[in-house]
Amino acid sequence: MTITYEWRGDVDSAAIEALHAEGFDRPVLNVDWLTQLRRHSLGWVCAREGDRLVGFVNVAWDGGVHAFILDTVVARGDRGRGIGTALVAAAVEGARAADCEWLHVDFDDELESFYFDSCGFKQTKAGLIAL
Repeated sequence: MTITYEWRGDVDSAAIEALHAEGFDRPVLNVDWLTQLRRHSLGWVCAREGDRLVGFVNVAWDGGVHAFILDTVVARGDRGRGIGTALVAAAVEGARAADCEWLHVDFDDELESFYFDSCGFKQTKAGLIAL
């Protein structure tokens, strides 16, 4: 079956939460994803195989020219099929269409090759304070 990608696609909180719980190996929580997305996001990309949500990425922003990739996730059984790379590519296009000038991402060390080699991000210096 074909994977489809949709910028600001219709999705429900339960489907996003189930995918995140599986993808990030944590329990399912009672998260109101839709309220968060509507309040803080420039957009998001849903990857579906038929009716099944197989991937998701959130694109937060500062209301200006900076957008931020958050929580790229692909269902475990669907990894290795290029879905993550296609999700990020769709997020890049969505941010570009909204006239953003910069798309930022931070990630764990094991994802360096994915973001730099597969998705085309460039390494930069950045700072972080754990709260």
